[in-house]
Amino acid sequence: MTNPDDQIYDEASRVDAEEGVVRQTGPDNVDVRLTPGAAEETSERLLEGAMKARGQRYFDDN
Repeated sequence: MTNPDDQIYDEASRVDAEEGVVRQTGPDNVDVRLTPGAAEETSERLLEGAMKARGQRYFDDN
C-alpha cells in the first residue's frame, strides 16, 4: 500500500507519551494518538514491514 501521492519519506516520526496516551507526529502533518496497546501493536507491525522491505531491497539489488 502506498500514499495516494506516492510520497516516500526518509524522516522518522517523533513519539512521546502524555497522560497515558502515545502521540506520534511526523512528516506531512501526521499527528496520531494511540492507546499503549495500539502503539505496541503498531510498533510490531512497523518493524515487521521494515524488515520485509529491507529484504525486498536486498534481493532486488542482487
